[in-house]
Amino acid sequence: MSSQTTVIDGRLSKGEIFDVLRNQRRRFVLQYLKRRGEPVELGDLATQVAAWEYRTPCEKVTSEQRKRVYTTLQQTHLPRMAEANIIEYDSDSGLIQPTTRTKDLSIYLEIVPGSELPWREYYLSLGAVSCALCAAVWGNVYPFTVLPDVAWAMLISVSFTVSAAIHIYYEQNMRLGDLEVPPELDLE
Repeated sequence: MSSQTTVIDGRLSKGEIFDVLRNQRRRFVLQYLKRRGEPVELGDLATQVAAWEYRTPCEKVTSEQRKRVYTTLQQTHLPRMAEANIIEYDSDSGLIQPTTRTKDLSIYLEIVPGSELPWREYYLSLGAVSCALCAAVWGNVYPFTVLPDVAWAMLISVSFTVSAAIHIYYEQNMRLGDLEVPPELDLE
């Protein structure tokens, strides 16, 4: 997305949203805005983002760290997010506030730490294993003939149900704004 992005009917494509949000600092801005739920001052925002980036309490953020974050937020990140209507940014007053679009963006952000398997790949794998299991049961392949067919069907059903319940529980803690710190920092 370039600085010439146009918002048609108040909507951005998924590609444009991902382009804006691929930057960690912008995700930190959203985290802070969603937690606060009200307009914030650029100075406060810069201090908190610097604290997350440098993994230090807000009180220990140096003036150099804060200034570095403040400057890039003011000159680059906030104007770009405002252009996409993800936030409202008044450069004169230094106030930033969420828009109706801000809260909807978390559905586009799946935080997958390190070597962890994304849920979509997990379900694809579980489906493939289930299909192979069904084929083995249907083809009367030993040892899959030891249990009745209904037991295998029950095993598959329970596997998907338990997986979905774990996924729901896990996802509740992975949304921007739901935790004190951004999900990508909480996992490390």
